[in-house]
Amino acid sequence: MFLIATVTVAQNQKNDSLAIEKIFDGHTGAIVLFNMQSKEYLRYNRVRCSERFLPASTFKIPNSLIGLEAGIIPDENFVIKWDGVKRENEEWNKDHTLATAIKFSVVPYYQELARRVGRGRFSGYLERIGYGNKTIGEEIDTFWLDNSLKISADEQIDFLKRFYEYKLPFSERSINIVKKILPEEKYPNSLLKFKTGAETKEGGKWLGWIVGYVEKKSNVYFFALNIEAKTYGETRELRDNLSRKILTELKMIE
Repeated sequence: MFLIATVTVAQNQKNDSLAIEKIFDGHTGAIVLFNMQSKEYLRYNRVRCSERFLPASTFKIPNSLIGLEAGIIPDENFVIKWDGVKRENEEWNKDHTLATAIKFSVVPYYQELARRVGRGRFSGYLERIGYGNKTIGEEIDTFWLDNSLKISADEQIDFLKRFYEYKLPFSERSINIVKKILPEEKYPNSLLKFKTGAETKEGGKWLGWIVGYVEKKSNVYFFALNIEAKTYGETRELRDNLSRKILTELKMIE
């Protein structure tokens, strides 16, 4: 019985890996998935899953938690006013709350938040949560974008699991606020909560991330995908399309 079950699981994982490989279609990237109920991992491009890259705007999850826990932001309705600098993304050229800043991935909001938290406190929190290489680098307001801070897909999953299960050194209140404001997509039988990010690696190639979890019935599936491409537009399109195709193929969202 045990042998048959083991063989079945191995065969299913092999089939799923082949399906994921087909969806990636030769593009450079990786994905890690974790089934909370069965405690099983599924990885595509296993070596790359352990390779660290800049987190880009997926870092808005810990950045939000740290801002709340440090008392810089009392809640999701806290406003940081627009600095008046006109930027290409029109959504950024206005005042934002924490809730709207994470929804529209407003980099200037989170840069100001990081400046208010300060290097000392930020460094302490990164050490306590064990986030990637825990490196801030020279600039307090760009370290998650300039290839100073780096994290792997495997480490993203570990962070998300601890976030979801309240095992991070943050209050239940802070975690609940961030869970509530994370971007989401509702499906007939699934709820997808996620955060995206994209920025250039060393050498100039674009890296895209999407990380998050799917709540489906009594189970939770965690995922972390990264992908590379020559332009921001191509990276964003690949990241968004491939992630949904994989989650649909594996019947995590339906």
